[in-house]
Amino acid sequence: QVQLVESGGGLVQPGGSLRLSCAASGRIFSIGSAGWYRQAPGKQRELVAGITADGSTNYSDSVKGRFTISRDNAKNTVYLEMNSLKPDDTAVYHCNARVRITSGVNWYFYWGQGTQVTVSS
Repeated sequence: QVQLVESGGGLVQPGGSLRLSCAASGRIFSIGSAGWYRQAPGKQRELVAGITADGSTNYSDSVKGRFTISRDNAKNTVYLEMNSLKPDDTAVYHCNARVRITSGVNWYFYWGQGTQVTVSS
């Protein structure tokens, strides 16, 4: 079984910064693409940032230039550096990863349980 565990959320003032981590553990052969999503109350879950296995990244327009996604393959961990935070960034942030558990061709998608980010003065 594979688990994704997010950490690093919390309460921060507007203009502040946070760094989220998503650590994968369990039976992992390799991790492919991964991403950070967020869901605010009453809204649908939306993609914030994604990163491929070779490190290519993409961002939603709302966070471009403020957030940076990165990965440490040796630690099976994906990060989201969030700067210049705004109240609209308040949401539960979830990570998602595409994982191979054997050397075969099958990939599986896993989600973390989420970490709350609240931006408020």
